[in-house]
Amino acid sequence: MRVALSCLLSATCLVAPVAYAQDNAPDDGGNDRFSLGQIIVTAPRTEGIGIDSSTLSSNAIYTFSRASLDDAINLMPGVSSGNSGGTRNERLVFVRGFDRFQVPLSIDGIRVYLPADNRLDYGRFLTTDIAEVQVAKGYASVLDGPGAMGGAINLVTRKPTKELDIDVRGTVNFDRDADYAGYSTSAMMGTKQDKWYAQASYARSFTDHWDLPGGFTPTVPTLEDGGARDFSRTRDWRLNAKVGFTPNATDEYAISYTRQEGAKSAPLHVSDTVTTARFWDWPSWDIDSVYFLSTTALGDRATLKTRAYYNQFDSILRSFNDRSQTTQSRPYAFDSPYADKAWGGSAQLDFRATDADTLRLAFHYRHDKHVEAQTSFSTAGVATTEPDQTQTENTFSIALENEIALTSALRFTLGGSYDWRDLKRAEEYGAPLGTSGASVIYNYPRRDADTWNLQGRFDWQASEALNLHASLSSRARFPTIFERFSQRFNSAIPNPTLKAERATNAEVGGSWANDKLRVEGAVFYSWVDDAIFSVLTPAYPCTASTTPPAVPRAGCALTNLTQSQNVGSGNYLGAEISVSWSVMPGLDVGANYTGIRRHLRYDANPAFRPTGVPTHKGFVWADWSPVERLHIVPSADIASDRWTLFTATPASAAQRYYRTGAYVNAGLRIDYALTDHIDVGVGGRNLFDDYYTLTDGFPEPGRTLFASIRARY
Repeated sequence: MRVALSCLLSATCLVAPVAYAQDNAPDDGGNDRFSLGQIIVTAPRTEGIGIDSSTLSSNAIYTFSRASLDDAINLMPGVSSGNSGGTRNERLVFVRGFDRFQVPLSIDGIRVYLPADNRLDYGRFLTTDIAEVQVAKGYASVLDGPGAMGGAINLVTRKPTKELDIDVRGTVNFDRDADYAGYSTSAMMGTKQDKWYAQASYARSFTDHWDLPGGFTPTVPTLEDGGARDFSRTRDWRLNAKVGFTPNATDEYAISYTRQEGAKSAPLHVSDTVTTARFWDWPSWDIDSVYFLSTTALGDRATLKTRAYYNQFDSILRSFNDRSQTTQSRPYAFDSPYADKAWGGSAQLDFRATDADTLRLAFHYRHDKHVEAQTSFSTAGVATTEPDQTQTENTFSIALENEIALTSALRFTLGGSYDWRDLKRAEEYGAPLGTSGASVIYNYPRRDADTWNLQGRFDWQASEALNLHASLSSRARFPTIFERFSQRFNSAIPNPTLKAERATNAEVGGSWANDKLRVEGAVFYSWVDDAIFSVLTPAYPCTASTTPPAVPRAGCALTNLTQSQNVGSGNYLGAEISVSWSVMPGLDVGANYTGIRRHLRYDANPAFRPTGVPTHKGFVWADWSPVERLHIVPSADIASDRWTLFTATPASAAQRYYRTGAYVNAGLRIDYALTDHIDVGVGGRNLFDDYYTLTDGFPEPGRTLFASIRARY
């Protein structure tokens, strides 16, 4: 029915010298990963159903029923998922403690970046039709573009492997009372010919609702009364189509189109009676992307790889009067549409100077354009729409990397890059800062920025079974337009001179394996500098400058207005380890563990704590096949508590941080192969209906059940 889970989990997968995922030659036909869309990862992958330090396979995603990216990637060591809380209802991902702003997300190597604020919701990205998820942790190659301060995530789409390639999957979900709760489905059809291939895939996920655990006791029934979680409905679908041309054994050219649409509601805080509830809804969260990718051999020693793309992001956030979400006639009701576009490309030249020396040069360019125009409402029933406000900027990066084989067993890679940002336009609508006049379109002061990145890595194959590595990487990321210019509902002051954040990441690790047992591990340490914090600052007109430090004039005092400033620093340290063991024919077991501590601070608030990441996290599994065609796969997600912020009280900052979120989330899946091409399965998640909360006021789902079917040809 499927390959055994003998190599399912790992913590760092360096069983050979640096493995570049983007091979010079196209795939040989047995690999459904779209090789042109892969980024560089420094570890070979586990084939079949597998999760390792750098890759998550589609079979693992299916086996453990992880339909969205945040849920799927939580299987991997060093990666944890969470919840933003608040009215945005966004699912988050942290890579070794670094958040969504510091870890770029790509699809087929094309950056997914929201020009205004880059507040990506990882719950909107489906995985049911993805061939592989790649994660570069700490050491993310400078060749793959700017911004990878703490790592990088890449979704690799599928490509056909035979003349007629079909894969259809469907899952029906049930809540804790076994009532219908939604479904997910995907279908892929493609063909691979001698010199070309074509494919189309479709994935859809619908959540009618999910249930709160039975242990939830309502404290404010008007906010949440238990049972089915109010405003938990979501809808997402994605279409991908691609055509590729493979004229010879070394070259490949492909054009791909992706359309993604999403809609979601926003559950309310279950107990906050201090903060005025926000009744928000996202009727659309849509992405269009068309891109061209190629690899061309230039003689025997050089290869040119190119990418060109056009992305469009359209979304709308709506705020209503009350929980009925039918009327908009209050001062806090609004419609906020975003119309964003991005286009650009990259070129990478690989030159093998000698058999032991390879030089790689890459150039990246990206143009981002953000347009917004909010419509506000009033008790008089008047709707007022702002004129369009536009922000545009260009981002560039040039990178150089040299890989040298010092001996047959020892390899050294040194890389560096220079990034720069050119801000072209930064408009706002309202009374210009420091004035109380009429609302007009005005421009913030334009400030360009540049930064550098440097990294090095050793890989040593000490023996046939033992591989070791060590790396050091210093990477920076530019702040978003939101961080620099957003006034956040008149509660913040812009800072056009905000600098890039920086992290220096060090890692030492290795792996050992024989025929039945595999052990892998790594220790890592990160120094964080110029971290961005919101700092209390004087209000206008107490200061006449938008640049920090905002020193108040005589007679002025600090207010509750904030400004983003580079005032934070700290360090992250941790370790990852994983073991997988083929105990006997028909029984494989495995486990991974990640421990991490984050110390991030700024002097103005000694009570601050970095939120969202558990100190300890693990995943354990077993694959038992007592008879042919039957697989029983129990598993458990385990995490300790994490810091969260209680925002509903005017108490002191020290009283607002507390720890929450410890859980043991048990799962089970049972699959049976009806034929060589059709599997059926049943299972469940959070089987013991554990009650836990990852962020203040927003509990996670209780027990869920499912039934699935998969057909392949």
